[in-house]
Amino acid sequence: MTISAARPTPSVPDVTDAAPAHQGSLGLLQGTALYIAAVLGTGILVLPGLAASAAGPASMVAVFAVFLLSIPLAGTFAALASRYPDAGGVASYVRRALGETWARMAGYWFFFGVGVGAPVVAMLGAEYVVAIVGADRSAVVWVAAAILVPPFVANYFGLRVSGIVQLVLTGALLFIVIGVVAVALPAADPASFHPFMPHGWGGVGTAISLFVWAFAGWEVGTHIAGEFKNPRRVIPVATAIALVVVGVSYLALQFVTVAVLGESAGSGPVPLLELVARGAPGIGPVFVAVIAAIVALGVLNVYLSAFGKLGASLGRDGDLPRWIASGVEAGGVPRRALAVVAGLTSCYFAIMIWRDLDLTPFILIHTSAMVSIYALGMIAAVRLLARYSAGWWLAVISVVLTIGLLVLAGPNLLVPAVLALAAVVVMLVKRARRRRYIP
Repeated sequence: MTISAARPTPSVPDVTDAAPAHQGSLGLLQGTALYIAAVLGTGILVLPGLAASAAGPASMVAVFAVFLLSIPLAGTFAALASRYPDAGGVASYVRRALGETWARMAGYWFFFGVGVGAPVVAMLGAEYVVAIVGADRSAVVWVAAAILVPPFVANYFGLRVSGIVQLVLTGALLFIVIGVVAVALPAADPASFHPFMPHGWGGVGTAISLFVWAFAGWEVGTHIAGEFKNPRRVIPVATAIALVVVGVSYLALQFVTVAVLGESAGSGPVPLLELVARGAPGIGPVFVAVIAAIVALGVLNVYLSAFGKLGASLGRDGDLPRWIASGVEAGGVPRRALAVVAGLTSCYFAIMIWRDLDLTPFILIHTSAMVSIYALGMIAAVRLLARYSAGWWLAVISVVLTIGLLVLAGPNLLVPAVLALAAVVVMLVKRARRRRYIP
């Protein structure tokens, strides 16, 4: 039995006029900043240490491998976003290629599944800050709440304000990353690279799995593609620049983590604190505190703008109540959708507190929903992009990669399955209503 509410549209050629002219406010600089913040994200706080613990010096190989694997995924999303700029992002591409119900699934996965990660980001930043200043762990909740507020306020005033803020935050983030690498590098010990592969290829595989999460985030730009001044020209260039910057940043951090911390990498919850403290004991904690705050604020700023636009588009398409659709147009501010996102985030935050700040279930929900979105998005890309074009080949490669990620997700796909069922129920309700009004 098919679960598509609409007849899938045939494969769409690479149509140059598929997207109408958009008068967005984002140029290359701000767009690149948004991509960098979305992908670099909170991974720099924990993943270099965890990967070094799993694979030793060979974690450098894992980082480079995931960087190479992320190229077709990022390239495919850039090709889609530049040709079909729409606030619905991946859901709108799936609608074009596979039909309404599959699109509704993708939208629900992002809005309700990936959205679980918002308070996680705040918690990760708060844990770092509290550990650095030496406050009682009970302060984590209050610091996390404080981190959540500014991104909501910035997005409430519109993407133009958010874009400027993001540019400043991303610039500061990159400055701090460079500073951490610079102050830690003198403490590097060549002996830390021997043996190079202490845990064999199995350890490298574990490190690769960790860094798949670190390089996620390329889909965020699809939801705000309509806000770019010239999506077809700016988005591919911004994606390419962000790929290089993110790859170099993670490789540099991984190198100094292995070289400075050696076998102790990953043994504590705040590895960057120990990393910079060895190179610059006086100012290291200050650097790390700034990193945690900038990363959390920057990532939340990007994702909240995407959640707001997606929520409005789901209302526009009838997948959520239509009153939420306000602000879906290019240049519009989806304040009603942002209010809904704030309510959902508060609920997730309360559940997280109730579970004694156990972040693991929320991270698993977030990543499994993301993998599900990627899989549908790449299948849609194969149907939408011109056959045998560069974007089409990138999409084909990405389909194979995302299917592999789905297999790895395994039982963590329960929540996406429930959300998919909800999408099917909405389809059945809509069909029943249509039949009721047919004379």
